[in-house]
Amino acid sequence: MLKSLIRPGAQRIAVAQPLSGIGDMIWHLPHIRALSRHFGRKLTLIANVRTIADQLFKADDAVEDVLFFERRPKGRRGRHDGLIGMARLATALRAGRFDAFVLLHHGHTLAFAALAAGIPERLGYGVGRQRLFLNRRPYLGAESMRLHPFERASAWLDAAGIELADAEPRLAISPDSVARARLFLGEVEARPVALGIGASEPFKQWGAQRFTELAALLIDEGWPRLVLIGGKAEEALAQEIRARLGAKANRVLSSIGWEIADVAALLSLSVFYIGNDTGFLNMAAATGRRSFGLFGGTPPFFHSRNIVAIMPPDGRPDKTGGMARIAAAAAAAAVKAEGLAP
Repeated sequence: MLKSLIRPGAQRIAVAQPLSGIGDMIWHLPHIRALSRHFGRKLTLIANVRTIADQLFKADDAVEDVLFFERRPKGRRGRHDGLIGMARLATALRAGRFDAFVLLHHGHTLAFAALAAGIPERLGYGVGRQRLFLNRRPYLGAESMRLHPFERASAWLDAAGIELADAEPRLAISPDSVARARLFLGEVEARPVALGIGASEPFKQWGAQRFTELAALLIDEGWPRLVLIGGKAEEALAQEIRARLGAKANRVLSSIGWEIADVAALLSLSVFYIGNDTGFLNMAAATGRRSFGLFGGTPPFFHSRNIVAIMPPDGRPDKTGGMARIAAAAAAAAVKAEGLAP
């Protein structure tokens, strides 16, 4: 088992999950917690700055610290790109004085940085060139590359003899964030329906017209309050949806641009989530809410029992027009089919 491969007395363990999306980090919540339980201590998480992992793990007792790295950001050079950037990354890892390093990914860059930092115990999937920089088994075979990242991490834990007691991603919610979300919602007892209007790519965006149509249908069916959820980039979209709703807009709140920890709290207080395939969909599912994902541009992945996929009528998502083929009425019908009613 993996525990026997770590030197006795090891106190500082780093776990790296370098994928850049919020959803990517949500997928790995169960694996990070399993490692923390296995080693019997809190971990330092090494994560891409775009995951905003410090907020995702704000209330989580598996992680004591988050060390961010920045490679290949959109439109500019990252702090840890190139040879100089690699040296910076190795220096940051060396400063952490880690006894062991676990890489939940198949790439070799972070594995090399861990070697350059002098971390004594280095573990990971061991696929391809990565194996050159690791010194502890188990390793996965090349066939693991066909697996989804969630499945690949689960396969490695299994090979290492680490129990994945609960594979369902679950977000720990900050009490302070819950208090702020309750203050935002006010004294009205009815919980809101969360509409996730954010999208990381244009082909995942449902658009103002269809979100407006869905919001109007939900309001007409008796849902008392809706809340629009998205990043700062969706501010104009939120304003357009509210403008299109006219008088019905007084039933619609907006939480655009909130901090991730506060969004998680708001999602936990919602009845259900319905929206684009984005990090917020994964967050909503991880708070235990029924989460309806609009999978018009991407195939669904059912890593959470809380996710319900809404797809084009032919069941075939595509990036050129799949989202446009999902009607608002079909989305509202999917909610009813799950037995949810005002």
